[in-house]
Amino acid sequence: MRIIDTLVVGAGVIGISVARKFSIYGHETIVIDGEEAFGTWTSARNSEVIHAGLYYPPGSLKAALCIQGRELLYRYCSDRGVPHRRTGKIIFAADAAQAAGLDAILATAAAAGVDDLRRLDAREAAALEPELRCHAALLSPSTGIVDSHGLMTALLGEATAHGAIFAARSRATRLTRHRDGWGVHIDGEAEPTLVARRVVNAGGLAAHRLARATEGLAAEHVPDIRYARGVYFTYAGKVPFRHLVYPVPVPGGLGTHLTLDMAGMARFGPDVEWIDAVDYSVDPARGARFLAAARLIWPGIDPDRLQPGYAGIRPKIGGPDAPVADFRIDGPERHGLPGLVNLFGIESPGLTASLAIADLAAARLGARRAGS
Repeated sequence: MRIIDTLVVGAGVIGISVARKFSIYGHETIVIDGEEAFGTWTSARNSEVIHAGLYYPPGSLKAALCIQGRELLYRYCSDRGVPHRRTGKIIFAADAAQAAGLDAILATAAAAGVDDLRRLDAREAAALEPELRCHAALLSPSTGIVDSHGLMTALLGEATAHGAIFAARSRATRLTRHRDGWGVHIDGEAEPTLVARRVVNAGGLAAHRLARATEGLAAEHVPDIRYARGVYFTYAGKVPFRHLVYPVPVPGGLGTHLTLDMAGMARFGPDVEWIDAVDYSVDPARGARFLAAARLIWPGIDPDRLQPGYAGIRPKIGGPDAPVADFRIDGPERHGLPGLVNLFGIESPGLTASLAIADLAAARLGARRAGS
């Protein structure tokens, strides 16, 4: 039976980033995914925003890894030629009653270490985005966008250049203890296909399932995961915006906002809908609700050009009434099992934080560059 240094389960942007890190460190690394290609789940169904770190509680992993990760990501994209752009983001208060929400964002962001937010009055906001009508706003110059597929292609290319192997159509269903590490059972096989000295479970929407099928992992170390679907509607035509535009956050999410892709095309969303199983369908009947939200940003929008786009799903720790949960990057120091890291609840800002998450996962398993 083949014994390898490191197995990464899940070839989304997080798993590929982890595989890159371990392969650069000189570890024989395989990254597997049950689908026919990499990055087909959450990593392909998001807004592709590079977040500045404005909304996350100071001291949380989300705050620290977002701020650290965004700078790593900008540098990586610049060095490797990955398409990206610092668009900046405007968060607006529609009226005076919402202005306190801007103050709360300023305070939270400052406490987390974001020091470049700027307060705008209505005139200043209109000078930046003439079509936006608001009472006041914030400008986040560190927010941007990235071509997520281009990013994953670059990361995987670098990983394979350092010897990593990507195995598609390989679904890990169980982990069993082995004297040399972890026996990895693929597609329900009774016997392990290989043994890995280290395993990083970056299975995203299915990470909790593999964790429940991990020998010796106590149930208390596997959180309940709920699925929150977010739908996007796209705009067929040019839009008069250069920045990303977000409303003051609402309970349960950041509200329907306008983001741009690298071609300058716009999307509105996402909304939040709690579902029981993975389902990426988009109901065109939701269009009226999206149009109403879009008009708060762009009163002059042509309703005939707003059309159903796509849906993504966030693996939430806890349900709609639970407090917003932090990332879980659980290593041996938490669950007591050597050579294992489980990643739970890696939702937004996971794309932004991907390189920083990989660094932390490697550290949790004591990985270092060969010879260091």
